[in-house]
Parts: sequence; C-alpha cells; structure tokens
Amino acid sequence: MIRLLAFLAVVFALGLGFAWLADRPGEMLVTFNGYQYQVTLMVAAVAIVAVVAAVMIVWWLIKSLWNSPYTISRYFRVRRRDRGYQALSTGMIAAGAGDGALARKKTKEAAKLISSDQEPLINLLDAQASLLEGDHEGAREKFERMLDDPEMRLLGLRGLYLEAERLGDRNAARHYAGRAAAVAPQLAWAAESTLEELTERGDWDGALKLVEAQKSTRQIERDAANRRRAVLLTAKAQALVDSDPNAARTAALEANKLAPDFAPAAVIAADLVIRQSDVRKGSKILEAAWKAEPHPDIAVLYTHARPGDAVLDRLNRAKKLQELKKNHAESAMAVARAALDAQDFATARREAESAIRMDRREGAYLLLADIEEADTGDQGKVRQLLAKAVRAPRDPAWVADGVISERWAPVSPVTGKLDAFTWRAPMERLGHLIESDADVAVPAITAAPPAAAAEKAIDIVADAPVEKPNGGEKDRAVAETVGEAETIARGTELPHLPDDPGVAPEEAAEKTPRRFRLF
Repeated sequence: MIRLLAFLAVVFALGLGFAWLADRPGEMLVTFNGYQYQVTLMVAAVAIVAVVAAVMIVWWLIKSLWNSPYTISRYFRVRRRDRGYQALSTGMIAAGAGDGALARKKTKEAAKLISSDQEPLINLLDAQASLLEGDHEGAREKFERMLDDPEMRLLGLRGLYLEAERLGDRNAARHYAGRAAAVAPQLAWAAESTLEELTERGDWDGALKLVEAQKSTRQIERDAANRRRAVLLTAKAQALVDSDPNAARTAALEANKLAPDFAPAAVIAADLVIRQSDVRKGSKILEAAWKAEPHPDIAVLYTHARPGDAVLDRLNRAKKLQELKKNHAESAMAVARAALDAQDFATARREAESAIRMDRREGAYLLLADIEEADTGDQGKVRQLLAKAVRAPRDPAWVADGVISERWAPVSPVTGKLDAFTWRAPMERLGHLIESDADVAVPAITAAPPAAAAEKAIDIVADAPVEKPNGGEKDRAVAETVGEAETIARGTELPHLPDDPGVAPEEAAEKTPRRFRLF
C-alpha cells in the first residue's frame, strides 16, 4: 500500500512538473561539436526523462544477467527447503500419532533436504522415531548428543529425564531435572522434580529458594507459592526445634503468617512461643487456627498451654475453644476429654453424645466408652460402645498416597510429593461398613456358622429399636428378627468373660421377649 502511494505521488509530481513547463514556453540552444541544437523546453525535459529511464532499464538488465546464477540457485534452494520442511512437518505429525514407520521415513527424507545444523527439530524427530521403534538406547544417545547444542540442551535433558523415569531411576531423573532447573527454573517438570529431591534431602533452604524462583517467573500462582512456603517453613521449624529453637520459631511464625489455617504450622509456632513463656501469643495463634479449621492437636496444646493449670482450668479453656467454633464435632470432643479429666462425667457424656450426633466416628464411641467405664463401670455397655466403635467410620488422620500417619509430614513417603498429606478420614473401612450393612438380612445370619451367627445377632439386636405395642409392619419385622436372633443365640454356647457372670436361664425367661439382652 505504501509503495502504491509513493508511485502515485511520483507520477503526480511529474505531471505537475510537465504541466508547469507547458504553461511556460521556452527554447533551449545546445552547441555541441560545432553544431547548434535548438529545441523547446518541453522536448528537452522529455528527452532527459527518457534518457534516465533508458539508463535505469539497461542497468536493471545488466544486474539481472549478472545475478541470474545466484537467483536460479536460490530458487532451487528455497524449493528444496520447502520440501524438507514439509517432510519434517509430516514426520512430526506421524510421531505424534504413533506411526513409527512413517516418522522414520520422513526423518530420512528431511535429513536429505535440510541440514540438522540449520533445523534442530530433525534431531527431535529422529529421537522420537527411535522411541516409537523401541530403540530406547539409540534414543538416549541422540538425547545426549543434544546436550552439546545450547539450543537443544533443554530438550535433551527432558528426553533423558523421561527415559530415566521410564526405567525407574529416580536419582538419574532428578539429576537431569536439576540441571534443567538450574538453567530454566520456569520449567515445571524440572522444578517439581528438583523440589522433591531437595525436600527428600531435607534441604529446606534450597527448596525455599526454588519456590521463590517459581514465584518470580510466575510458574505458580501467589497463593500456591505461599502454601508451599508455609509447608517448607513448617518442615524447617520441625527440623530445627532441638538444635536452633530461635530459628525454628522464626520459620514457624512465618509459616503461620503465610497460612493461618494450616494446623501443623499453627501448632509448632504456638508450641515454640509457649515454650518461651508467651502463653498469650501462643493462645491467639491456636485460636485463629481453630476458627479456620478445628484440629485435635490444637485442642490438646491449647488446653495444656499452662502446665500448672488444674483440670477445671483446662475444662474452661476447652469450653472457650467450643465458643469459638460451635456445632462442631472436634469442639465437643475437646470439651468431653477435658471434662473426663475433671471427672465431670455428665458434661463429658453430653458432649461425647453431641459429637456422635454431629459426626459418627470411631473416636467418639471410644471416648464415650471411657466415660462410661470411669463413671458407672458397666462393662456390658462399655463393650456395646466398643462394638459400635469398631463398625463406625475411622477418625480423621493424615493420609497421603494410601499411607496413614498419626503425625503430619511435609512429603509423601511413597512418591516424595510435597504437601501430600491431608487431614481426612481414611477409606479403608468402607468395605467393612458395606459388609456390616449387608449382614442385617436374616438369611445371612442363618447361613453363618453358629458362633458367627450369634455375634451377628448380638450386633443386630443391640441396635434394633424396641417393638411398640401398636407398631406397624416395620415393628413386627423387627420383632421377628429379634426372635430369630434369640433362637440362634440360645443354640450357641457363648463363653463368659471373667468379669461377666452372664444371665441365668430363669431370669432370661422372665424378661420380655421383645428385646434380646446378652448382659
């Protein structure tokens, strides 16, 4: 467009010039070699323009003839390059589709048409073709040759890393990832593998520097970077608790500042602060974490923050936690434990039952069994609660990659992934819960051996509702199930525990048949 406008401007200027000359007639006299040439000014101007144009045309022709060999060779060279790039493109598509034969064919064709020094992608296509053909040793050699080329070095390291991962050689994989991360920290695969290596060695400062580099290159978001820093600082604080308490305190407080809802950071930060006799600040840290997400470790440390407190003082501190997070199972459990220590059995029983209503789980039943044993000593009811605890869902724990741990750890012991542990209920008992639900059917009881059938009958009847005088079909079905359970239990000799005298036959006959009682 610009060239067209320039051409039009030149033509317009020439037209104006000739029009100006046409409006001003004149003559030009030229004497050359004894002759005089007299022409008009317009003819002289046209002649000059024609001479200039002719000179330019002649110059163009001479230049074209002079450069014609180069032009012809360049034409064929461009055509050859286009064919090579077409073969390279087809080969890359074939490699991506998994067609090893076509990829190898196009690799050879592209290598003939294009030099690998000019186009490094030929080396990549060659390595990919070797992988598709199953020649992993040849592919590794090609990736190693790429390390000598600065432009292909990262690609070679990536290929060697994937090959090491395929062979299960984690040390070699992390070596290549470390070299790549040193050159380009923005590479996610290199940074993640290097981070796993640093955390496995316990090099928390090196891991923190790498996370900071990831954040500066915007490889990860700010919130994710803060979470990783909090995890690494918490791990650093745990490692320095005994050797350098002051450095551990600084790291723990920074971790708690980055992630106030992260329970391990809050617990270790508050613990280190309380050790330095700053109970008030430690309590504030625990209270903030408890508001975000209650955790039993927070409750234990909070209630025992002052070692000299009486049991009633610890109960009051537990009630304060409950006020911060009402209608939560952990709050009720914390108060129930403190009330049990204070021998306030009524409060302990009420809070434990409230925890069961909010979150039916194993720990709540076990706590209620402890309360019952300490208060009444009724072993029959204690065993009933223990049986319910066995069948209840498990308490939350730190779980990562199928590993259940009582304590939090910064990395997974299986994969080495950072921040893999999460606080949740394990799912291993799900199958047992489904089986116990299926055991409610009467045919399953009758088909079992006598001892097993008696135990299932005890579990069913212990949870079965009492038959109402005017009950409907559901109540009559429950009564029939109870009667069958009694029949099975009578036909089975149940061993008596040392502290259980059992029930005399005449006493059992006098009791109502609507509910079966073992104790």
